[in-house]
Formats: sequence, C-alpha cells, structure tokens
Amino acid sequence: MKLKTVSILLLSIGLVAAGYAKSLAVSAPAADQPKMQAALSDLMNAQRELQVAEHNKGGHRTKALNLTNRAIAAVQEGIEFDRTHDSTGDFPVAEAASSYPDQPHMQAALSSLQHAQDNLQQATATKGGYRVKAMNLVAEAIAQVNMGIAAGR
Repeated sequence: MKLKTVSILLLSIGLVAAGYAKSLAVSAPAADQPKMQAALSDLMNAQRELQVAEHNKGGHRTKALNLTNRAIAAVQEGIEFDRTHDSTGDFPVAEAASSYPDQPHMQAALSSLQHAQDNLQQATATKGGYRVKAMNLVAEAIAQVNMGIAAGR
C-alpha cells in the first residue's frame, strides 16, 4: 500500500511540474530574437571597424560611430522590450570594397551595417518602436560611412 501511495505522489508531482514547465514555455519570448541578436552582432562588428578606421573622413566616421552606438542601444532596448512584453529612406550604396583598398575598416563597417540593416528588417516588429529607431540609425550610419569613404579618397 505504501508503494502505491508513493507512486501516486510521485506521479502527481511529475504532472504538476510538467504543467508548470509548459506554462513557462507559453509565456517565454520567442527564440530570443535571432534577427535582433544577429543585427546586434553586426552593429558591434561595425562599431569595432569604425573605431580603428583612419580618422581622415571629414567627421563622417565619427558621426557613423555615434549613430552605430545609438543603434546598438536601440537594438538592446528592443530586445529587452520584447523580453518583458507580450509579443503576440533611400541612401547611396557604396561602391565595391575593391574600389577602395586603402579603406578596409570603413568597407568592413559598411558591410556589417548593411547586414545589420537586413537583419533588422527581417526581425519581428514587436520591439516597442526600438527596432524602427535602430533601422533609422543604421540607415543614417550607412550614409555617413559612404560619405566618409568618399571624403577619404
């Protein structure tokens, strides 16, 4: 009789635990936002490249770096917003990197910003407006990097 009671008790505990785990899974955020995480990674790569690029870009490198920093903050805020809430412009394209081999960091930053832009566009829109803010900042940063490339020629 004791074995049967212990078995029923363990089964009950298991069912309660399984139900609790299922309720947690339902309320958890979706796959922790892979596109936003990818955009954040791309922005951080762009940030690193802009930090080490030569400073002879007519102030555009600095502006692009500041915009990139703000975009990083906006993406991070969007990720946090999505984690804590229920989630039910034309710019010139830079010429090929091989056209300006003397500006590898600016070209790498541009590539990372473009990847971030793609990832942000593919991310879900439920980020409390921070995704859109980051997209606008990235677009501005891309424009500044393009102007910096032109100024550095």
